[in-house]
Amino acid sequence: MTHFTIADDLHVSSFTLYRGMVPVLKSLCCSNFVYFYTFHGLKSMRAKSSQQSAGRDLMLAALAGVVNVFVTTPLWVVNTKLKMKGIGGGSSGHGGAEVPFDGLIDGLSYITRTEGVLALWKGTMPSLILVTNPSLQFMAYESIKRRLMAGKEVGAQLGSLTVFLVGAMAKAIATVATYPLQIVQAKLRHGHNYPNLRKNANMFELFIYIIKIHGVKGLFKGMEAKILQTISTAALMFVAYEKIAAVVFQILLLQKKSQ
Repeated sequence: MTHFTIADDLHVSSFTLYRGMVPVLKSLCCSNFVYFYTFHGLKSMRAKSSQQSAGRDLMLAALAGVVNVFVTTPLWVVNTKLKMKGIGGGSSGHGGAEVPFDGLIDGLSYITRTEGVLALWKGTMPSLILVTNPSLQFMAYESIKRRLMAGKEVGAQLGSLTVFLVGAMAKAIATVATYPLQIVQAKLRHGHNYPNLRKNANMFELFIYIIKIHGVKGLFKGMEAKILQTISTAALMFVAYEKIAAVVFQILLLQKKSQ
């Protein structure tokens, strides 16, 4: 007979909390690079022809988000399955224990072979709608930043703490506004175990079912943990973004003076 100690249980529980962390970090690096590169490129192009505004920031952020969704959705489909590995609750009564891969490349290859290439873009529709999340985030961030920078000389920078707080505030607004879509997106990617609901239920069927069974509050289940996670991540990301943008600005300024 096998005996499990409290220490074993704590070890397993601690490991479970960090399941899939490495693939998530890789995907975040890829996703943030694609998003920031696209957004900054579009912003630079627009800055040459017109003044910046909240509306234009929203449009550019949305375009960058669409590009990001189509490029990186396969990575997040694999990540969702990896995070649920060993946890019951998948579609058709099977849990994550039956996921036969441990990394991004293996996952992409396995899903392509067994479910087809299109399966890598499961949940793309809510993802496209969720473009509003970073769009709202950037619109709020840029709007607050412009107000704080009003009257300051060109090249002036906000302090790291200010950038952190503004980034956290912007992300909190965006997360609360779009969290219900994130709940449905996760169900579409991993599958659900809801009784009396077909396996391949679409986004609208899932919305209606959750509201019918759990009420509106069911669409916000777990939001507290999501806010804590996304706020800190986004705030640190904005600090890094501003530091890098400041260095690039100085380099371009020096190049312009030397010409």
